[in-house]
Amino acid sequence: MSITMPTAAVEGIQLTVTPFRSDAVIGTIGLPALLQLVPSPKREEDRRAMKIASGAVRRHAEIRSLVQRTLKQTQKGRNVADYARYIASGVNGEFGSGWSTPPITLWLADEPGAVSDELVPGSGICRITLLAGSPVVAIDGETQVTALHELYDDPESFGITYQKLNAVRLPFELYWGLGVEDARQIFYDRNVEGVPVAKNLAMSMDQRDFGTQLAHRIAEAVKVEHEGKIVPLGRLVQSRKRQLTRTDPELITLSALRVLVVTTIFGRTGLAQSSATVRDTDLPASTTAEQVERRVVPLLSNLLGQLYPQLAARSAVAAPAVLAGIGIAAHQATGWAASGLPLTEADLLNLLAAIRWEREARYWDGVAASANASGVLNFGGGAKDSGGRVADAILYPDTETGRKIRGW
Repeated sequence: MSITMPTAAVEGIQLTVTPFRSDAVIGTIGLPALLQLVPSPKREEDRRAMKIASGAVRRHAEIRSLVQRTLKQTQKGRNVADYARYIASGVNGEFGSGWSTPPITLWLADEPGAVSDELVPGSGICRITLLAGSPVVAIDGETQVTALHELYDDPESFGITYQKLNAVRLPFELYWGLGVEDARQIFYDRNVEGVPVAKNLAMSMDQRDFGTQLAHRIAEAVKVEHEGKIVPLGRLVQSRKRQLTRTDPELITLSALRVLVVTTIFGRTGLAQSSATVRDTDLPASTTAEQVERRVVPLLSNLLGQLYPQLAARSAVAAPAVLAGIGIAAHQATGWAASGLPLTEADLLNLLAAIRWEREARYWDGVAASANASGVLNFGGGAKDSGGRVADAILYPDTETGRKIRGW
């Protein structure tokens, strides 16, 4: 004789979601629930930990390895701690509203245990239940997931509490019913098909970056006559693109202006800093943020005021490599240059006054640009490639390149 088993609701993690296609939904999830669904990728790459892990975790690790990169000894893995610190600072309110993490893209290798009826008729909003042990893999946003595990494993070391972390909700999209090939394709599309933002342009958007802060202050401090009106130079700064075209009304890009600022602060080592975030703690030894600002803002404001006619003429002076070289030369007039010949502001302006800024091959080919067979210049080499040569040409008039850019 058999006994009828009681009917019971499917047990697991319930998520309130909105579908955007038949096999994918979006929603938000509490941090503890996310960490329960998606094990730590870092731990799954620890062979010793996997030897004593549960069968469900080992199965998850196997499935993850089919669609994800490794963390160990990669830049992705090295970013985890910094990402965790960033998230902790954001949750602690240190950035105000000016911080964000992208939605996490999850792949459920199985099917949901249950899907409810619509909670609000016509909205599509429903609840799905994910069974305990169902393999859920982050196919995009895995570095963030790993950083969240790091935070939750040891919140005190990041200056945060479990209470704050338990209140965090994270946006996600979840796919299911896909084969490994489709999951891999989504990983590829998310990481390759999109056009990455140029690093220098991204740096110019970072409002916590010290170089970007000074670039904005200088742009507003410099007043120029443009089309019969006195306006701040900031109105003529392009902040959305890395390069200008002939039809752009702006005269200089924000990323190029930031390169000028950073090389003025650091000198030649600023070429490497042009694509890295500059914090107050990164400034040259024996200087403070206040000291640097007091010197750099008026120095570059005066310099750009003097060079404005050349900017308006769309000459070579607006090229990032040329501005980088000018910044390296200006570094010698800051008062904290550790090597090289110290300059006064007047010395610097005199060096720049003799330069031929016209975009012509006879002045700039092989210095900041390359010329084709027709003599047309291409300044596309960038600050890191040519900034040092430009600086040498500015600082040392008697050298071959120094004479060349002066038309001697």
